[in-house]
Order: sequence, then C-alpha cells, then structure tokens
Amino acid sequence: MTPSDNLLRRLARVSPTTAFVLALAVLLAGLFLPGIVGAALLVVLGLGLATLTFTTWPVQSPSTRVIRVVLLVLLLSAAVAKAL
Repeated sequence: MTPSDNLLRRLARVSPTTAFVLALAVLLAGLFLPGIVGAALLVVLGLGLATLTFTTWPVQSPSTRVIRVVLLVLLLSAAVAKAL
C-alpha cells in the first residue's frame, strides 16, 4: 500500500459534514482575511480540491467534471484577485 492510498483511505473515513464545515471555514477565512494571507488560504484550498477532483476523475460523470473544473477555476481566480 502506497502512502497516497493510505491517505485516501483516511480521507474516505472523514464525515462529509466535517469535511464541508472545514472547507467552508477555510473558504470564508480566505475571503475575509486581507491580502496575501487570504490568497494563500484560497490557494491551499484550491490545491486540495484539485487533488481530490483529479484523483476521482475516472468515476465522475462528464457534467460533474465540468462543474468541478469551473468551480476550481473560480476559486483560483478569487485567490489571484485577492493577491493583487
């Protein structure tokens, strides 16, 4: 078992409610904290979501893929706008 498999197994055991609340807290902190600190939080959240999206890519329907990529682009755009 590779370390990435081990990490994915641990992530699969996380409660969806806990994951949602944690992601929401990081998103709100990123949006409300000033400048580069907020942008860094948004980038970290975006990288985590990108990793999960592309890890689960083969089992997603095409419409779900499009929605996830659009939301990821919006999140990273907000991070760039926040940094500027």
